[in-house]
Amino acid sequence: MNIWIALCRLVVCSERHTFITLYTEINGQTVAGIPDISAVTTLDGQQIDYYDSEIKKLIPKQDWMKEFASEDRFKEYTEFRERVQQTNKINIRFIMEQFNQSHGVHVYQRMYGCDWDDETGESRGFDQHGYDGQDFIFLDLKELRYITPVLQGIITAQKWNKNREQLELLKQYYEYECVEWLKYFLTLRKAAPVVSLLQRSSSSPVECHATGFYPSAVTITWLRKREDHDEDVDLGQLLPNEDGTFQKTSILNIHPDEWKKHQYVCVVEHEGKTIQKILRENEIKSNNSKLLIVRYIVKYCLYMKLMLIAAASDVLLCVILSFHL
Repeated sequence: MNIWIALCRLVVCSERHTFITLYTEINGQTVAGIPDISAVTTLDGQQIDYYDSEIKKLIPKQDWMKEFASEDRFKEYTEFRERVQQTNKINIRFIMEQFNQSHGVHVYQRMYGCDWDDETGESRGFDQHGYDGQDFIFLDLKELRYITPVLQGIITAQKWNKNREQLELLKQYYEYECVEWLKYFLTLRKAAPVVSLLQRSSSSPVECHATGFYPSAVTITWLRKREDHDEDVDLGQLLPNEDGTFQKTSILNIHPDEWKKHQYVCVVEHEGKTIQKILRENEIKSNNSKLLIVRYIVKYCLYMKLMLIAAASDVLLCVILSFHL
């Protein structure tokens, strides 16, 4: 256990961040309540904004995005999204022609964005187009040309590849501007951890629980009489919260008589800031309640996701359980 704690202190694991917009357009008669056009943007898998053809405006979906909506840069952000939307509306009509289709219900989707490794600085852009649930065409940024896996996409690929000026603009966006937006949103999303000392019963080990923090890199250690204490410590795994933040726990496996006799302190370090919690009886909260239930729900949802068997019923169960607490 000492070796693992030492590694956690010395090694900073990199994290690959993603910034993705999924645009969907439905041609033909749609079901009532389903807009013809919709767009969802996510940051590290967490939805940050939404647009559709009925509300006709960009809706922030996170509190920090609502604050961003009052800034001058929000206008620049929305103007770019509007230009992309106009281009996409032209695309679906052109694609239908390649399939010799003039009517009927058809779905065009475009997923574009970038990812960035906060440790190596490596980034990657992507621009993929789909039609009626199948891959249609994608942009190869290394070769700077469109590639299609279907015969109907050949004409589109040839046409788009001739527009070298547009290709250079896309390269500029995905390699630089997109990554800058991603980094900017990450700075807006930063959140400090909330630290609590938890105990199921008076004889149970004490847990130092940090939650609600972003980014995910965090260090949790214990001090005994102001000196590092690595023995009898179990460090829990990093877990995601529903709002895109993270949580982590460190368990101190000693008898209450020991920590009552000697001063123990939980130290949480995050983004250059340090939070300390002195282990005293009046600082301990019982986790034999909703907080503990939430943590088991998060672990269950994470397990299902990692096993790639997160069927709709399981996702719905996680959501229902969370709302009912």
